[in-house]
Amino acid sequence: MSTQPSKQSQPSPRRAQPPRRGRRPGQESSRQSILEAARARFAAEGFTATTIRRVAADAGVDASQVMQFFRSKEELFAAVMAIPPSALERFATAFEGPDEHLGERVVRAFLAAWEGAPNESEPLMAMLRGAIVNDTAAAALRDFIEARLIDKTRDRAEPDARLRAALASSMLVGLVTGRDIIGVPTLAEADVEEIVAGAAPAIQAILAPAT
Repeated sequence: MSTQPSKQSQPSPRRAQPPRRGRRPGQESSRQSILEAARARFAAEGFTATTIRRVAADAGVDASQVMQFFRSKEELFAAVMAIPPSALERFATAFEGPDEHLGERVVRAFLAAWEGAPNESEPLMAMLRGAIVNDTAAAALRDFIEARLIDKTRDRAEPDARLRAALASSMLVGLVTGRDIIGVPTLAEADVEEIVAGAAPAIQAILAPAT
């Protein structure tokens, strides 16, 4: 009786594995090293003196790799200090347009960032509370806000741009602190339009003085 040759069992084909998503472990490790190096630099030297090259050297990576993760020093600082990217964009767009009503746009931007949606305001408020009790955090925050104001107003009255930026940043931080942290009754009870009407002319006169 003839028998049919037995078929050799064939291994079942392996299903293609879906590609992994997200950063490779090495990339995530590099990003964390950059953040830790930046945190130390900002704490020791402040925002203005810290450079991308120094952070990269401290983290043991190339400066171009820092820029792959964080497109600018401002974004790197924001990541270290947990400032939402939307807040950075809000501050930047406040300076778009003509000088007229600049003070109003800037005051509205600060109030909207610190008192707006929780995903934006809560990290900023936590950062501000930390700055009140920590001198290093306070210095870094002041330096960051002042530097951004200087950058936006550098073509206006160049000789005293730094002083005007310092005055404006102190007034804006003081406004938010008095209204939302200390809770000065009159400030806390006023609505946004009252605050804008009172503060905007002063910020306008500082950032865009009439010629």
